[in-house]
Amino acid sequence: MIELLDLTKRFGALTAVHNLSLTVLPGEIFACLGPNGAGKTTTIKMMMGLLRPTAGQVRLGGFDLAREPESAKRICGFVPDRPFLYDKLTGAEMLDFVAGLYGVPPAQARERRAALLELFDLEDWADELTESYSHGMKQRLALAAALIHEPRILVLDEPMVGLDPRGARLLKQLVRQWAGRGVTVFLSTHSLEVAEELADRIGIIDQGRLIAVGTLPELQRMAGTPAHADLEAVFLRLTAAEETTDVVVRAHA
Repeated sequence: MIELLDLTKRFGALTAVHNLSLTVLPGEIFACLGPNGAGKTTTIKMMMGLLRPTAGQVRLGGFDLAREPESAKRICGFVPDRPFLYDKLTGAEMLDFVAGLYGVPPAQARERRAALLELFDLEDWADELTESYSHGMKQRLALAAALIHEPRILVLDEPMVGLDPRGARLLKQLVRQWAGRGVTVFLSTHSLEVAEELADRIGIIDQGRLIAVGTLPELQRMAGTPAHADLEAVFLRLTAAEETTDVVVRAHA
C-alpha cells in the first residue's frame, strides 16, 4: 500500500506539490495524469526517496519512508522516466547487480534473471553490454531490474516510452497480472488511453495539486461530462476548470 499524507515540496518560492494526500491499495492499479510541469515526477521522486519533502509523510507498505528508508525501499520496484543502466555491464550482470542490492539469494537471483530475460525477450542479448541495447531494450531491461526482487509496490513513470507495440502490450498484460497478485501499482503516464484501459482509479494533478481522484465514471460526474465521455474529454474539462479557477484567484489577489 502507498500512503501519501499532506505531501508538499517547495523549491524556493515555487510550490511544486501542495498538500497532496493519497492512498493506493494492494492489488490496485492507480494512474497518475497531469499536464507537463504539474508535479507528477516530483511526487514520484518524493515517494521513492529521491527528493526530501518540504512537509508531509510517505508510507510504503506501512513503513515510514523518512524513518525506515531501507525497509520501505526494499519492497518497491521503480522504473523512472529515464532509466539508468550501467553501460559497461551486460544485461545479465545488471540484473545480478540489482538482485544483490536487494539481498536476493544467488540461487533465486539466477532463476529470476533467466525468467525475466526470457519474459522480456532479452535472452539473446544477456551477455551483451547494455550500451549496445536499443532504447526499447533498455526500457525492458529496466523493467526486469525493477522486478528481480519481486516487489510489493511497483512505481512506473512513463513506462511505455520507447516500447514497440508488442512490448507495450506485454507490459499491459504484466501490470494486470501483478495487480492480480496483490502488488500495488502506481503508474504515471501521458497516455490517456493506457490509463483508461488499465487503471482501477485515476488521479489528476495540476499545478501541484491533486484536483480529482476516482474511477472513470466518478471523474465523469466531477467534470460534468456525459457518461459516454472518454478520459480525454474528462481530463481536458477538469484541467481547464482548474486553470480558470487559478486565473480568477490571481485576478482577485
